[in-house]
Amino acid sequence: MCLVLMMKKVQIQKRMITRLLKIKEVYAHCDIPCGIYDPHSAQIAALTVLRMMDLIAENGDNPRYVAVKEEHAEICKHEIRVIWGDAIKDNSSDDLTHKIMQVASRCKQGSDRKDGEELLDLVNQFAEKFWQSKSIEVKKVKAPYKPEEEIVEPDLQ
Repeated sequence: MCLVLMMKKVQIQKRMITRLLKIKEVYAHCDIPCGIYDPHSAQIAALTVLRMMDLIAENGDNPRYVAVKEEHAEICKHEIRVIWGDAIKDNSSDDLTHKIMQVASRCKQGSDRKDGEELLDLVNQFAEKFWQSKSIEVKKVKAPYKPEEEIVEPDLQ
């Protein structure tokens, strides 16, 4: 019980200091920065959006499928924003990034598979540009799970 009271006291003190000094809370991929960036998470999220769209088409608007689709469209946007904001040092990907944000939002709003396919295609283009900016060759591989679409990955051989 004593530990719980101490933790609450620390939380109250933290809030008071934050308010007093007008410190704005921020969130980041990494506070270090770590330098570890990989568009693969965005690709998995885009594949998940497509898979949920397929399941919705097959089984109807199951609220769980819809929620997962929307969540992964947002994950896709987040992952692309982090790489674009932290790792890309020029503005060569600005238009592509903006288009990804727009299409991911459309995927959140609806279940048209063409939007999901476009999202995956755009994220793959982003991944290709990202790896090429690091002088790493890429290859296209078919995802080993449904929806069995192609993704771009670094060719590390």
